[in-house]
Amino acid sequence: MGNSSRKGEGEEEEEGGVKDGEEEEIIEKKKEVEVEEELPIGVEELFESGDPVLDLSYYKFKRLPSRVIELMHLEKLYACGNRLRTLPDSISQLQGLRILALDFNKMEDVPPAVCQLTNLTRLYLGSNRLMSLPPELRNLQRLRCLWVESNYFQSFPRELYDLPNLKSLQIGDNRMKTLPSDLCRMEALRGLWLYGNRFDTFPRALLRMEHLEILDLDRNKISEFPSLKRLHALQLFSYDHNPVDSPPRVGEEVLVVGEGAAEFLEEREAKNERLRKAAEEEAEELALAGEEPVIHGILKNSSSNSKPAVLTVEDTDIKEGEPMANEEEEDMELPVTEYDGAELEYDEEGVEYETEELICEGEGFEYEGDELEYERAQMDYEYEELEDSGRKDEGA
Repeated sequence: MGNSSRKGEGEEEEEGGVKDGEEEEIIEKKKEVEVEEELPIGVEELFESGDPVLDLSYYKFKRLPSRVIELMHLEKLYACGNRLRTLPDSISQLQGLRILALDFNKMEDVPPAVCQLTNLTRLYLGSNRLMSLPPELRNLQRLRCLWVESNYFQSFPRELYDLPNLKSLQIGDNRMKTLPSDLCRMEALRGLWLYGNRFDTFPRALLRMEHLEILDLDRNKISEFPSLKRLHALQLFSYDHNPVDSPPRVGEEVLVVGEGAAEFLEEREAKNERLRKAAEEEAEELALAGEEPVIHGILKNSSSNSKPAVLTVEDTDIKEGEPMANEEEEDMELPVTEYDGAELEYDEEGVEYETEELICEGEGFEYEGDELEYERAQMDYEYEELEDSGRKDEGA
């Protein structure tokens, strides 16, 4: 009886030892099997479709399904609104990826494998838990559009300086109070969204960003704006929900959004209309007198029904430490720049920022009258590739 009892105890100990030694591995394998078994209805069909676009958004995945790594033909992968904390290293095999969307997940760091996807042109990392960017991000030399809004950045990530083709940077709803003085090193940047940060003064570094076409400083605490006339390429400036009641001085073609902007635009249009009428009357008088009419500059570049000028890029620069233009120079009429890019359009349902790189559409942007409102509700983004209509996407 005693031996039998001891033998039973030994068997239990041996079995327990096996369990203790292999428990973690068994649990991990079981989890992997469970993940594959719990694929939502229709996802398997997505894997089999052969489509270069795969949308796995809002399925509450805690890890990326392993089948994704087999899809070597993928060009666009959307995995927003899940519970991902990282991505497997094997995703770096998907070298055909050009667009990767990981918004609304639980990532505290940029997954290392993402920095090996060297053909990426657009990367969306908004609404995660990021506080910094890794130095390896410089590997993404073709990146043109980066969204890191609604994270926890307290300072501007200088790692972005190493991305020579970055044109669109969405870094709103973070915790930045200042910008680095050498921000002008980002010469390719055309659209910069800084809304919802903690600026209480206008960042002077922005005055050297002469190539900027879109600048959004909504929902900060800026009480005074300098003249922005030196930003010759600027086409849209939004400053809504700051403690000011009128816009800064801007170029004649700049669309402004904020407190007092509607009145400013009406007065500017009324002034231009008076100048047009005066020019037309002068031309009629000269015609009656048999003299050659003079076409004034205002007629060449303005009309009562004109749309905002289209966007393009021309590089200029201000050297570090060079004194800014004085007030008289700021008030001088600026030469008109011709633009040949995509148009900047507003529609009734939302604001569309159209540049060569990015179309932002969604319920998060609503344009009502003279105010530009950002809802705090979760934003569903639609990611669309520009169609090949006269211009082709670089790096496609």
